[in-house]
Amino acid sequence: MIVRPDEPASLSDRAIAFARSTPHRTFILYPLAVLLAKVIGSGGRPRFRWQYVPLLAWGYLQYRLVGEYRRPRAGGGSGMQALPELMVTTGPYAYMRNPMYLAHIIFLFGLALLTHSRFAFLLAATVAWWFNERVERDERRLEELWGEPYRTYKAAVPRWIPWLLRVAPVESPAGACVRPE
Repeated sequence: MIVRPDEPASLSDRAIAFARSTPHRTFILYPLAVLLAKVIGSGGRPRFRWQYVPLLAWGYLQYRLVGEYRRPRAGGGSGMQALPELMVTTGPYAYMRNPMYLAHIIFLFGLALLTHSRFAFLLAATVAWWFNERVERDERRLEELWGEPYRTYKAAVPRWIPWLLRVAPVESPAGACVRPE
């Protein structure tokens, strides 16, 4: 068996690495846990509120599509493990600073509404709090990396919820993408 240095060696190491991935937790592990709890809690006869499925689709599609938008423009890795090479202030990032993180939260609240599960609501609220803490740490790192252009962007664009009546995106004085100083 050939093991690459960047790959976990054992099945348990791979499982742990999988579970550490935020998207794997949000879009696979948490839904499985919530659905299992719902099945067990209902004696094998779960009831769902299917009208909330569009929220799950919205959250997942927002995550995927914004990721496809960001990746070629900013580089870096998923999350903040590898810092982005460029600061993206166009597209969805002209309306909110964290559209991918918000997608996780939309998905999880959709799951909570779909299942009408206290466990799922608690999970969604906990993850939303965790993302807010994570964003605060991320933003400190980005301020260190880009300085004043990031502070200007941060002052102009909301962290989470875009202004619903805003017709045009806020223009960043530094332009669409900013190289680190």
